[in-house]
Amino acid sequence: MSKASSSATAEEKEEPIIKVYGWAARDSSGILSPFHFSRRINGDNDITIKIIYCGICHTDLALLKDESGITNYPIVPGHEIVGEVTKVGSSVKKFKIGDKAGVGCMVGSCGSCNNCKQDLENYCPKMIWTYIGYNHQDGLKTFGITIYSPMMHFGLNNPDQHLGVVGLGGLGHVAVKFAKALGMKVTVISSSPNKHKEALERLGADHFLVTSHEDQKQLLQAAMGTMDGILDTVSAPHPLLPLVNLLKTDGKLILLGAPSQPPELPHIPLMIGRKIVGGSAIGGMKETQEMMNFAAKHQITADVEVIPMDYVNTAMERLAKGDVKYRFVIDVANTLNPDPLS
Repeated sequence: MSKASSSATAEEKEEPIIKVYGWAARDSSGILSPFHFSRRINGDNDITIKIIYCGICHTDLALLKDESGITNYPIVPGHEIVGEVTKVGSSVKKFKIGDKAGVGCMVGSCGSCNNCKQDLENYCPKMIWTYIGYNHQDGLKTFGITIYSPMMHFGLNNPDQHLGVVGLGGLGHVAVKFAKALGMKVTVISSSPNKHKEALERLGADHFLVTSHEDQKQLLQAAMGTMDGILDTVSAPHPLLPLVNLLKTDGKLILLGAPSQPPELPHIPLMIGRKIVGGSAIGGMKETQEMMNFAAKHQITADVEVIPMDYVNTAMERLAKGDVKYRFVIDVANTLNPDPLS
């Protein structure tokens, strides 16, 4: 959530850096406020962009609060970024000044390991994260690929299949849109009965199951053994057994959320139905481009609430309560105040 500064000083000429500014958290309170810092200058293989929009992801919230114990402060979050190219390195071939460009949650990899050679840079052991060490529509660049990649890899992409989607948030609503574009039967599985109308009437899901109500037990029972696959997008702790029971023989439960507490995983139901529990995290550059092309072809966009920069702390509070449909996007270009040091 930052913006480059064009100022230059004598010190900067001696040190190859540029001054930038954004909003950072200084401790695990997660409270964000204006922050000045520096980045290296544009290299031969780099592009520099002026940030226009930046989405807010639940991962940002978790890292701000240091829920996993890996955060180094101060931290400037943001990994769903779109901007305009302002500088292009001499070795860059695919971009020119003035182009629009997106940045997801990784910005580099080694380029030589087996994963990189297979266009799986996201699994490179030397992958460089955008921070810790993310456009209006370009929120798709991260949470879109988080959905698209497992659908393709695990074969959950056929019109004759029944797909369950657990959670109707940023990831979940895009999962419904992708699955319906592929002609699949879709059931949304949620703990919130008030999302019933949204899931069926606006997003086009075929069925809706509530996991938290006693009067839904018969519907859950009837749905057992009916789903080819389930994409579990929920980041809060929740039991997996009810989801495993919904799978057909050879069904696949794919975990995409990251709860702070490890789930209990019953192995007998997996063995009896030859069922699989797997996980997935974003995708490589090639697959991400395929996802963007797919979304463009089917006119799939993320549903967002555009906010000014100074609303970001309120947005984080609302995100923690699940009070957003379905992604906050910061209008960085118009609302991040000019750098007072420039």
